[in-house]
Amino acid sequence: MEQPNAKTLAFASSSSLISPPAKKYDVFLSFRGEDTRLNFTGFLYAALCQKGIFYTFKDDYELEKGKDIGPKLMNAIEDSHYAVVVLSKNYAASTWCLNELAKIVDCMGDSGRIQTIFYHVNPTNVRKQMGSFGQALAEHQKNPRHSSEDVKRWRNALTKVADLSAWHVEDHT
Repeated sequence: MEQPNAKTLAFASSSSLISPPAKKYDVFLSFRGEDTRLNFTGFLYAALCQKGIFYTFKDDYELEKGKDIGPKLMNAIEDSHYAVVVLSKNYAASTWCLNELAKIVDCMGDSGRIQTIFYHVNPTNVRKQMGSFGQALAEHQKNPRHSSEDVKRWRNALTKVADLSAWHVEDHT
């Protein structure tokens, strides 16, 4: 697959992302911080800004420390034109990431507004919930804090974004 770059992630061109007043953000970035914040997602955010896509929601810039982040994240998703989902090895281990993903799919579903990036993960493992994705979901299923309905929503959302046209980023060493 083609490697993502700022130009292709601009969803055609930066001029096509002129935001009508109804949305606060052009792009919502969904990612597992410990996997990609200081490398891929950080560079992606910088590239989007460099291309003139300044209204990108990235949690470390937009969230106040010590505050309840749930409502702010969900509102930011609703208030975004597009979502870029960076699926990495530990993405599914985070209920925050899975709840974001389910909300993204609920809000943007089949609209063509979701771009998936498989970052050092096999798309089949996401689609079929195998490997680290299967292990994480099995752990969530055992956790009494998570209902079977929650886990089902997360599984469906993962399958949905894995079935979309996507970029696959991996090392070629």
